[in-house]
Amino acid sequence: MNLENKVVTIFGPTAVGKTEAAIYAAEKLPAEIISVDSRQIYRGMDIGTAKPTHQQRARVPHHLIDVADPEHPWSLVDYCEAALAAIDAIHARQRLPLLVGGTGQYFAAILEGWQPPPQESDPELRRELEAFAEAHGSQALHERLREIDPQSAQRIDHRNVRRVVRALEICQVSGTPASSMRRKKPPPFDVLRVGLTMPRKELYARLDARIEAMMAAGFVEEVEQLFAKGLLPDSPTMSAIGYRQIGAYLQGIITLDEAVVRIRRLTRQFVRRQANWFKAADAQTHWISAGPDAGGEVAFLIKRWYTGTD
Repeated sequence: MNLENKVVTIFGPTAVGKTEAAIYAAEKLPAEIISVDSRQIYRGMDIGTAKPTHQQRARVPHHLIDVADPEHPWSLVDYCEAALAAIDAIHARQRLPLLVGGTGQYFAAILEGWQPPPQESDPELRRELEAFAEAHGSQALHERLREIDPQSAQRIDHRNVRRVVRALEICQVSGTPASSMRRKKPPPFDVLRVGLTMPRKELYARLDARIEAMMAAGFVEEVEQLFAKGLLPDSPTMSAIGYRQIGAYLQGIITLDEAVVRIRRLTRQFVRRQANWFKAADAQTHWISAGPDAGGEVAFLIKRWYTGTD
């Protein structure tokens, strides 16, 4: 069997059950897992990112987990280069790469072959833009982007201040709209897209249970340890949902109950944004209902796909 150019994606909203379904499927196949998560790459950010446990990772080889220190943030370019290298290495072992996660932008960048714009940066300008957003609100900053790069403004949610700032920075430093610099060169992969889905009410209940489990597992202590290692509350990696809110509690800005309420609200908002990347109407995606049998269904679908059997 030739797996040389075949890639499988397994995606879906946070807490839908991707990790266990993918591990179960990978155990039934000649497969290895590549994490598609913008925060699981960082060492020490385990509980808040719902990182696969060491026991789960022992069952199937995992890649792009614990590969960077949080004080040295990775860019999208860094991630894509590492992911493509991992795909090549897995193919060289005659095994199948399973791209598993919930970061829609990373999936799109890999599968569509995004060629990110040059890495021009202006730290002083970035601080100025961030201060403007803090003083006038994210919508006011987003309106500035709309005036000079309407295509980027249409694509980027105003609440994602980091991305709005980056688009404005590219425009002002390079003199060219970020949208005009977005080039694509899709890699030569034969891709099977698999998505896990669950009724929203049931998913929200799972999210609430996960947050409670994170708190019980020592999420506050995890953030304390990151601070003790020198990570600042406003560090880019601390923008991950949960970390900044627990950080605010540790700084005495809010209570722990308030932090949990904010984490719950932001997580639900994130799930709704994920739906913009993982569209239920996408005819290219094979949607599977999450549940105890999902791993078996995923394995069956993948095996039928790469063997060419009905």
